[in-house]
Amino acid sequence: MSQAGSQRYFHLHLVSDATGETLNTVAKAAAAQYSDFRPIAHIYALVRTPSQLNRALREIEEQPGIVLFTLINPDIRRHLEEQCDAMGVPCLSILDPIISILSQYLNATSRPQVGGQHALNSDYFRRIDALNYTMSHDDGQSIDDLEKADVVILGVSRTSKTPTSIYLAQRGIRTANIPIVPGIPVPQKLLDLKGPLLVGLIASAERIAQIRRHRLLSLKESRSTDYVDPRQITDELMLMKTLCSNNDWPMIDVTRRSVEEIAATILNMLSDNKRLDR
Repeated sequence: MSQAGSQRYFHLHLVSDATGETLNTVAKAAAAQYSDFRPIAHIYALVRTPSQLNRALREIEEQPGIVLFTLINPDIRRHLEEQCDAMGVPCLSILDPIISILSQYLNATSRPQVGGQHALNSDYFRRIDALNYTMSHDDGQSIDDLEKADVVILGVSRTSKTPTSIYLAQRGIRTANIPIVPGIPVPQKLLDLKGPLLVGLIASAERIAQIRRHRLLSLKESRSTDYVDPRQITDELMLMKTLCSNNDWPMIDVTRRSVEEIAATILNMLSDNKRLDR
């Protein structure tokens, strides 16, 4: 473990026989509980042979740290555990406790499959379809078939509409997003929608102004513009709130929310709507 200023660092080795996505997600969630420490993640994906594992072990030996893994092959798994024990580094299969509980509850034996969560099944193709739909309906594009959407997100510029839409699409939710711009009428097709969940995203004027300034800087735009004027932004937000209020559309304040939290709130709204429709 090393230290730079007030931040302390540690090495986190993630060894997977698949993409490593599951490991990475779990590791990030766990490490986030220790804000004084920052992990230096080393990801070893598609580790399926002894030689591939040995390359990972050499790096673990050079930079010792916690080892998390998802490996199905018993020989490769055993070799990793034995070598980590010899090096004196902690080593954990993150799925073992969950698989054990499932086995007891279902009274069944697991049948492991490498990369099974990424199988080309109906859920996979549903996510691909949702992503294709979402990308072609970003920022007000292709409004003629909005009725096919599961969710339509509305918001003024820089309220995380696009990243939230893409995140939802990766969960298999067809999502369109439409910018609300002063002086541009809201499409009548939007007001007539019956099937999709419509959600408005808002934030504090100060937060939006800050994000917009950073956006202009990244574009090397230095001219004075109403785009970052808090008073103009306040007017935009009032328009947005009035629109949602008049149409009984729910709103989410995204000022202090991550994209994951925004998406989780929308997923809860979708779930509530489905229960009401039953």
